[in-house]
Amino acid sequence: MANQTLGLHPDLYQYFQEVSVREAEVLKELREETKKHPMARMQIAPEQGQFMALLVQLMRAKKTLDIGVFTGYSSLVVALALPSDGQVIACDVDEEVTKIARQFWKKAQVDHKINLHLAPALETLDQLIAKGENNTFDFAFIDADKSNYNNYYEKALWLVKPGGLIIIDNVLWGGKVANPEIQDNRTQKIRTFNKKLHQDPRIALSLVPIADGLTLAFKK
Repeated sequence: MANQTLGLHPDLYQYFQEVSVREAEVLKELREETKKHPMARMQIAPEQGQFMALLVQLMRAKKTLDIGVFTGYSSLVVALALPSDGQVIACDVDEEVTKIARQFWKKAQVDHKINLHLAPALETLDQLIAKGENNTFDFAFIDADKSNYNNYYEKALWLVKPGGLIIIDNVLWGGKVANPEIQDNRTQKIRTFNKKLHQDPRIALSLVPIADGLTLAFKK
């Protein structure tokens, strides 16, 4: 996991942020609050959030999924980019850490756009499918437990409409995926997942080396 773009010299990364990142004050405050958490490395990078927001605006998205909330930055950055009647269905199991998310969603006055489901994400996704919400979402962001990436992706493919976009985080996994000597379970899962998407005819694909690697999967 990485909360800044991999492979850039610190001076270049600082310059990159100075000339490109336009971060709302509430997002900066949330990042600072998240730094206090022992799992702060799970926080997405600000340049990644801004890129996601730009995509949401370009697509004129209105209905989105956030699979893996943590302290709420991804949900918040998307909600801020959505129109007033936009909606984020947010999935997480951690009631304590999502209290931080709720606090900042409310502070940013976008809490009415975000519907948090505190349950295993696969259960929430199955419920949405059972209710007939297939092909109704414009955008989905997957950033949860890596062992279920393939399952989240397959459910998201059901729910996202043709012409919609699924984004998957951490696909470069701190560079571990490129090191054949690293064979732990999560690294192997991500390698297998990356290979699958590379060959998946249901999508148009681009892996963008921003933050810890973002795969963009455009549903045909």
